[in-house]
Amino acid sequence: MAWPKVTVKLSGGETVEGIAPVIISASRSTDIPAFYPEWLVQRLKEGYVRWRNPFNGSYQNVFFDQARLIVFWSKNPRPVFPFLDEIAEKIPNYYFQFTLNDYEKEKLEPFVPGLQSRRDTFMELSKKIGKEKVIWRFDPLVLTEQTGVEELLRKVEKIGNQLKGYTEKLVFSFADINRYKKVQKNLQVNRIPYREFTEKDMAEFACGLQQLNKSWDFELATCAEKIDLEQFGILHNKCIDDDLMIRLFPYDKKLMDFLGVTAGDLFNSSSHLLKSRNIKDKGQRKYCRCVQSKDIGSYNTCPHSCLYCYANEPKERVVKNLSNNSSNINE
Repeated sequence: MAWPKVTVKLSGGETVEGIAPVIISASRSTDIPAFYPEWLVQRLKEGYVRWRNPFNGSYQNVFFDQARLIVFWSKNPRPVFPFLDEIAEKIPNYYFQFTLNDYEKEKLEPFVPGLQSRRDTFMELSKKIGKEKVIWRFDPLVLTEQTGVEELLRKVEKIGNQLKGYTEKLVFSFADINRYKKVQKNLQVNRIPYREFTEKDMAEFACGLQQLNKSWDFELATCAEKIDLEQFGILHNKCIDDDLMIRLFPYDKKLMDFLGVTAGDLFNSSSHLLKSRNIKDKGQRKYCRCVQSKDIGSYNTCPHSCLYCYANEPKERVVKNLSNNSSNINE
């Protein structure tokens, strides 16, 4: 389903065309909460952003007047904390996909804050907005010659023990490095001796995670993975999740209308079966189950410079280049 097209007259008198999405993703392509919260607030005040397609270079105006929910993706959302109330005045609903990995020894995330600092940020955010709105991602899982499945489980266990009571869900994926040539090159240039997951590795990790989860009781899910791990209590995730939206924001009529949920459905225990729309995001990977959203991020703009990231070119470090006063996320 395509987003509705609109024609809007800007404050300077210029008339422009664009789209008006209901759900905003901020962002799969860069860490907007960590590096660009002021930019986001300014764009919300202006009412739109000019988004550049990373594959063909074309531009598209994205207007916020119909937006009801924003999904934040971040490794360090602390910088956005002071702006959350201001953001909610423009887009009333939100939740966070918070990636909290432990690759300090491997140096895969060279410019993220220290693990303890990120853990504290996670807990503070959970207390601030509610644990149901902060989803923990250990993503991706990366195997190297020194870091095998057992070591990854140890890392996850250490963080999971600390986050018990601060989240309801853990999402993970297995690094598919050979699929992304730029990621392969980046790891090779930085002399990271990675290896791909086998199905045996995946099953071993899933079995170990199932045992760890006996003390956490998190909902476990994989992100965009083909492999079926339900025997280990692990489901296929929807990161842009209509079922979660229905649970968290059932009284936002405009959002519910978009999701195809009527007021009567909300009080039915099988409401997820009664949604009248299939709004799966067809622009995502084959096994992604996310519903439709509009991402407003841009490639090559995240200074975290994680070595496994497909959204940055292989280089020493990306420099912040989103201007606070620009309508173009790439200028």
